[in-house]
Amino acid sequence: MPKPVPEPSRRPLIAVGLGGIAAAGLIGAAAWKLWRRAEPADPGKAAERGLRAGAAILSLAVLLDSGIEHYRGEFKNPAMFVAPTLALATLGMTAVEDEAAPYVFSAALAVGAAGVGFHSYNIGKRAGGFDMLNLFYAAPLGAPAALSLAGLFGLAAEHPGIAAPARIAPVAALALLGTAAEAGLLHFRGAFQNPFMFAPVTLPPLAAAVTAASSVSPEAAQVARPLLLGTALLGIAGPIFHSYGIHRNMGGWHNWSQMILQGPPLPAPPAFLGIALAALGLLPALERRG
Repeated sequence: MPKPVPEPSRRPLIAVGLGGIAAAGLIGAAAWKLWRRAEPADPGKAAERGLRAGAAILSLAVLLDSGIEHYRGEFKNPAMFVAPTLALATLGMTAVEDEAAPYVFSAALAVGAAGVGFHSYNIGKRAGGFDMLNLFYAAPLGAPAALSLAGLFGLAAEHPGIAAPARIAPVAALALLGTAAEAGLLHFRGAFQNPFMFAPVTLPPLAAAVTAASSVSPEAAQVARPLLLGTALLGIAGPIFHSYGIHRNMGGWHNWSQMILQGPPLPAPPAFLGIALAALGLLPALERRG
């Protein structure tokens, strides 16, 4: 009778997990110290800074993610060039004061929405339609929404009088829920084989709920801060975990040109960081309400 195959040790996963958390914590602590040191006294300026930072990180994530994914798709449709090109333009507009910025941000908002439509069409035309297999392996349904979100945050930073923090907070909360749902779908595809894969589907929804409540409750805004900081750390730790996931694929980083295309996606987790920074920028104004 053959001997049973022993279960693989979880020690490497635990070691990488703890190391990733420690590294993300150190990076996050240093970044938070710099962020707090330069925080404006005016809550309106703090909101504008947070929204611009969020738009910049989301734009960079879209630039890299759409570039990699559309390259894997060989840019078969010329429209596949639009998302990375516009993400680059949006990233540039977050760093400067320019009259063209509102137009670029508006274009990002519209193109991201159109991208969701294109990806929905891509899934729907396949055999089986919107079944789990196609949701797992076809064009990612919610990914283009990150470009729309970058454009929306950019527009909110350009028009603080119209886009009040109390109006943007529910949008940031909804964005966290959508990003957590997409992470949950892909981590479900990966069978949650690493226990740390549960983190993006637990902490961000909690942060989303409290962030939404902060639009009407200053007390909720105070509770939201540590949850949003934790969500931001997920955005930093995620690429570390995904780097380890690439390492575990056949060929690992020695076969980097193929494995980066295979995944897990390196640029995806920073979306949590971008949304969290935008929401954190809103909190000083929300805490002073009432």
